[in-house]
Amino acid sequence: MATRNQILTKINEWLQPENFQDYAPNGLQVEGKEEVQTIISGVTASQALIDAAVKQNADMILVHHGYFWKGEDQTIRGMKKRRIKQLLENDINLVAYHLPLDDHPDYGNNRQLAKVLGIQNPRPVGGLVWQGELAEPMTPETLGRHIETALNRQPLHVGEGADLIKTVAWCTGGAQGFITKALELGVDAYISGEISEPTTHTARESGIHYYAAGHHATERYGAKALGEALAKEFGVKHQFIDCDNPV
Repeated sequence: MATRNQILTKINEWLQPENFQDYAPNGLQVEGKEEVQTIISGVTASQALIDAAVKQNADMILVHHGYFWKGEDQTIRGMKKRRIKQLLENDINLVAYHLPLDDHPDYGNNRQLAKVLGIQNPRPVGGLVWQGELAEPMTPETLGRHIETALNRQPLHVGEGADLIKTVAWCTGGAQGFITKALELGVDAYISGEISEPTTHTARESGIHYYAAGHHATERYGAKALGEALAKEFGVKHQFIDCDNPV
């Protein structure tokens, strides 16, 4: 068992959220009980994840995508009311870390995606973009199948480039715009979660392979790794629950 503040202090020590200008508050978003025995982690604080956490008698939900994003409606009604009401009624803490959880060298989504895909020598190279090498060169088709097997989701592959892919850059989630950074790095392929209309033309016209592997699919691993680290640090129970999202 640990206290809420002990856990938050440790996460903040690890992730250092004060170093990021983010789109939502990092840390405690909805206050629940002070003592924490069970943590449920997930990608997004959806109703499905809250329902699952209630069934598990969780004291804390730890996610990458929480609430109170800049530009969203500030009123608490409808879907937002139902979610927050259930958290308060069950005295569950909602804790969310966005960009700090993308960037962390051990628990971050980018580092964890490299681990899942078996990318060698993963390293940050500016902003939130990472770079590394494949263990063995792959054809574009083989890399697509490799990503599908690892993430259990077929990626969208666009663009034209090298016949064999050795070097890759990546950034999880909605990071399609960072393809320009990948071009500066001169890598053979760029991987992110989402794709937008201009990305296709950039990949086709700039000689790079681009793989959109899913926002949710590429960001399953950061919150899970962080939850596992907290369980080891404090002796609390932890379970990652994957509420699938095709996007």
